[in-house]
Amino acid sequence: MRYTPKGSAMTSTPRIISVTDIPALDPATVVDALRESFRALATGRAVQPTQTVLGLDGGGDIISYPTLDLDAGIYAVKLSPYIPRSEGALVTAWTLLFDVTRGEPIALIDSKALTTLRTAATTALAVDLLASPDASTIAIVGSGAVARTHVDYLRAVRPSAQLRMHTRTPTELEVPGVEVVHGVEGATDADVIALCTSAAAAVIDASQVAPGALITSLSTNAPGAHEIDPALLGDLDVYTDYRASTGAVPDFTAAQATGWSVDRILGDLPELVTGTSPAPSGTRPVFFRSIGLGIEDAAIAGVVTRLLGLR
Repeated sequence: MRYTPKGSAMTSTPRIISVTDIPALDPATVVDALRESFRALATGRAVQPTQTVLGLDGGGDIISYPTLDLDAGIYAVKLSPYIPRSEGALVTAWTLLFDVTRGEPIALIDSKALTTLRTAATTALAVDLLASPDASTIAIVGSGAVARTHVDYLRAVRPSAQLRMHTRTPTELEVPGVEVVHGVEGATDADVIALCTSAAAAVIDASQVAPGALITSLSTNAPGAHEIDPALLGDLDVYTDYRASTGAVPDFTAAQATGWSVDRILGDLPELVTGTSPAPSGTRPVFFRSIGLGIEDAAIAGVVTRLLGLR
């Protein structure tokens, strides 16, 4: 049992950072921070335990995402409750950042907005590592906050690509420099297809995607969530953000019923960043499944606290 000896009690109180306190973040800076965090994970300088999910009454849960990054000198844990309600589910997220060199908490950040940013940044890093350098078209499927945030982050890694946003329902949404298209069928002809939905069923037909084209997909709170048909994973070059955290990914567990195995994942972000992962074959579509990791939350929290002068 650990204890605090007399005279060594902590003198620091973590700063509570609300959404309005969070400074504007440069997408390229956030993507680079994630890149370095995954490099630390690859070299043993960071630790990424699996998520812990605890059930709540009424079908809700609370997920904890811990991580330790020794190169950055920080420990972080994000807590994200999902609370079903008749008027719509309540989803919140808070990240505690702890300085392991001083033994003190740095900040408690209202990180619901940061979750959207780090999700887009993770997609952008995957696109930078897996998509063709001359990818000329990017289709974003979805029109919510996550999809709109992807616009800026994908521009950071593929600035010359043409961006389209595909919606399943008619919308008057206008995004500067982005063609907004009603209907998702045409998304499959793009060089990069970023799925940004909360769907619990396939959004596009991955069998219609060209060899070498990249599909990216997100984790959501929908039960059994998946954005492509898991039965098609055997026909794709599959990558993820971290192999060790794939155990409960709905796409992967469902695909195993068809004979597919997580052993067929070609690589993850630590391996891609350090060049130890096989490159896509070029003969099949590429699929990147983002899981959502504590190290991603820690990276963006680290950027925020540096900008605020807390580290």
